[in-house]
Amino acid sequence: MTIEGSRRSLSPVARLIRSELVLMVRDPLTLTFVFAFPVVTMLIIGGSFGTTPDAAFENTNPAHWYVASYLSVVIAATGLVTLPVHMAAYRERGVLRRFAAAGFPRWSFALAQLVLGLTTILLSVALLLAVAAPVYGIPPVAHLGPALLGFAFGAVGFVSVGVLLGSLLPSARSAQAVGLLLFFPSFLLGAGGPPPNVMGSALQRIADVLPLTLVTNSIRVPWLDLGSATGTLATVIGLSVVACVVAARRARL
Repeated sequence: MTIEGSRRSLSPVARLIRSELVLMVRDPLTLTFVFAFPVVTMLIIGGSFGTTPDAAFENTNPAHWYVASYLSVVIAATGLVTLPVHMAAYRERGVLRRFAAAGFPRWSFALAQLVLGLTTILLSVALLLAVAAPVYGIPPVAHLGPALLGFAFGAVGFVSVGVLLGSLLPSARSAQAVGLLLFFPSFLLGAGGPPPNVMGSALQRIADVLPLTLVTNSIRVPWLDLGSATGTLATVIGLSVVACVVAARRARL
C-alpha cells in the first residue's frame, strides 16, 4: 500500500476509533462493570483486612496488596466481559457487515477494539488509583519497569482475548454468559479474592495456572517488592503475543 493509500485508509479508521470511544463512555455495562465494580470491591475487600502488615499477605499492608492487585481486575473486566459483549452485539445486529460494505479496511475494527479496550483500562485504573489514594494510600512502586511491563502486556493480552471471544460468540447474551463465567472464578482466585496463603491446596493449584493470576503477580510482585517475577513476566509476554496474533487473524471484518 502506498503512503497516500495508507493516509486514505487511516482517516475512516480514526473516525471509527473516535466513535467507538464515544459509545464506550455511554455504555451502562462499561460504566458499571469496568469503572464502578473494581472501585467498590477494592474498597470493601481492602478495608476488610485492615492496613497492618500480615503474614498472609507476605508481610505487606493488605490494603496495598489489593490496590496493586486490582489493576488486573480492571484488565480482566474489560477483556472478558465488556469487549466480548460489545463486539458480539455488533455481529448480532449486522453492524460488522455494514462496516465491510462501507469499505473499511479488514483490520480496522479489530484495531478499534484494541484501542477502545486499552483506553478503557487506562481510564478505569486512573479512577481506581484516584479513589484508593485518599483511603488506603498508593504503595510506592519498588520496580517500575517490570510492573509497567506486566500491566502493559497483561492489558494487551486480555483485550486480545476479548476481541477473540467477541468474534466467536454469536450474540451479546452468550458473550455476557461466557464472559462472566470466565471472569468471576479468575477474579476470586487470581486477583480480588483471598490471598493464596489462606486458600486450600486444590484452590492454590488452580489459581497458580490462571492467566489472571500470572498478570496479577507480574504487576504486584515488582510493585510491592515481593521477590522476582521475571519468569511470570516472560510467561505473560508470551501469552499476550499469542493472544494478539490469534485475535488479529480471527477478528477480521
